[in-house]
Amino acid sequence: MTRLRSSGLLLLAALATACGRPASGPTPAADPGSLRATASGEVVGFAAEHGTHAWRGIPFAAPPVGELRWRAPRGPEPWPEPREALDPGPACLQRAGFGGGRDGADRGETTGSEDCLRLSVWAPRFDPGAVPGADRLPVMLWIHGGGNSVGDAGPYDGSLLAGTQQVVVVTVQYRLGPFGWFRHASLRDGPTTATDRSGNYGTLDLIRGLRWVQENIAAFGGDPGNVTIFGESAGGANVYTLLLSPLASGLFHRAIVQSGGLRSRTPAQAEHFADDPEPGHARSSNEVLASLLVASGEASDPAEARAWIAARKPPEVAAFLRARTPDALLAAYEPWGDTGMIDAPTVFRDGTVLPSEPGQEALAAGDYNRVPVILGTNRDENKLFMSFDPRHVRTLFRLPLWPKDAGRYERQASYQSRMWKARGVDEPAVAMRAVQGPTVFAYRFDWDELPKVLFTDLASLVGAGHALEIPFVFGNFDWGRLNRFVWSEEAAPGRDALAGAMQSYWTQFAAAGDPGRGRDGSLPPWGAWGSAPGAPTFVVLDSAAGGGIRMSDTRLSMAGIVDEIAADRSFADDEERCGLLRELARWSDGPEETAATQVAACAPPAVAAGG
Repeated sequence: MTRLRSSGLLLLAALATACGRPASGPTPAADPGSLRATASGEVVGFAAEHGTHAWRGIPFAAPPVGELRWRAPRGPEPWPEPREALDPGPACLQRAGFGGGRDGADRGETTGSEDCLRLSVWAPRFDPGAVPGADRLPVMLWIHGGGNSVGDAGPYDGSLLAGTQQVVVVTVQYRLGPFGWFRHASLRDGPTTATDRSGNYGTLDLIRGLRWVQENIAAFGGDPGNVTIFGESAGGANVYTLLLSPLASGLFHRAIVQSGGLRSRTPAQAEHFADDPEPGHARSSNEVLASLLVASGEASDPAEARAWIAARKPPEVAAFLRARTPDALLAAYEPWGDTGMIDAPTVFRDGTVLPSEPGQEALAAGDYNRVPVILGTNRDENKLFMSFDPRHVRTLFRLPLWPKDAGRYERQASYQSRMWKARGVDEPAVAMRAVQGPTVFAYRFDWDELPKVLFTDLASLVGAGHALEIPFVFGNFDWGRLNRFVWSEEAAPGRDALAGAMQSYWTQFAAAGDPGRGRDGSLPPWGAWGSAPGAPTFVVLDSAAGGGIRMSDTRLSMAGIVDEIAADRSFADDEERCGLLRELARWSDGPEETAATQVAACAPPAVAAGG
């Protein structure tokens, strides 16, 4: 049973955090040679691996607590004496998932802190009296994933990238769930700014982190004129938000989107009741407020809660919301299984932090920060999620064993993963290529050489699944007790060679805005997205055993995939076909995109504007 658990739940937990929880151990000793001056005060870090210094848990904003909950981040309070930066600090508030919280919280419990806005830096060691000048290094700022409701920068270690590739790596925390994205009329009352009123506090935290980099990174050997933002899943989606935000203009110079997307919500979806004429999300701020009123005893039922809201002035409503504990706020949201994630609307098209139009429209209009970009997905993105869905797999004590119907499993995973690529890579790439020319690059990660563990064949069950590329980018395959269940000795040489190539491509892109042939010019050429019919569009990233690194000319569109589904005779019946189309529509970014994922043969149920 222990072995099955390691191959199942713990695999998902490890992939979701990229490298698992940091190893426990003593706090590293401060290294006087790492003393650096920031705008808020001096910091001292420690000697890390691969010839680097690390500074962990540096505050880049004031704690967003009390009256600063649901406000744009303010600058940090200065500190008069050198501050030891040896620990990443707490995660931002969330529910603990499979592996629990770094603070010891069990699965399902509240973990983290509202006082979480800290970042960490890794840089090659140098004498503080000889800070590089003209030779300052490219900076790479990592944004973690987790559906914008869970996740933590703490587990990520940038020492290998920094030390072997000569870059400066920054990881950043940002507010999550209802602490990071929450928009209600009562919170706009009084002396507030447009950013305070936006509801996009997690996005604003990332922008504040980028401002910190501009102000301070030169002291760590980094070049503030050459900053690359990169992130995976929700982190990749947040890279897209920074591309779209006018407030982030000039704060970064390249962008890498790993398994991201452009999904966003309107202000109405963020705020309105679900049954309003312009309906809101099922967990909009008003729906959550009504739930909180019932839970607190202020109202006996939803109808009385609505009457309470209608009768109160904004300051009283705002005071009630601010008085809620983190536990109470998180309890108002539906959990997604045992992941810790919650169903909360995030990323609002407020017209200040983000454009009012959907992201794809903004890209097509050129209404974004035009910098060189890499966009990519994994070949089997959705298999990671499907492998824990009892509709698709046989389970034992909720642990996955094998697909119930192998043909159906592969068919559904292929269509969903290809739709992710169409929505998150190909269609944005076409729009951006038309605007900014040949500075758009794309990839598909195909490596799937996972082992077989007892009855579970991870290569077919998970394959090149969601998040599997992250350890290749960071070069961390030491997952402690998980190693023998995730990595095989036979696959290690090819795996390590591919990881080295990906690190070389990523950092060469950070240095020059073009992944080219990698940092030392020895890799297969990675060309830009071709605009002409038949021209190569993306690079396939795989080991030699899987066909190696090569360019492909495949192009996907959402409409084209829907046409394929409509014409595919391998479906068992229309129920399977239409169920898949409804699943694709569930992740749509608005009524136009929803329509593109439906066909006349299916009589789809009305899709609420809240999604």
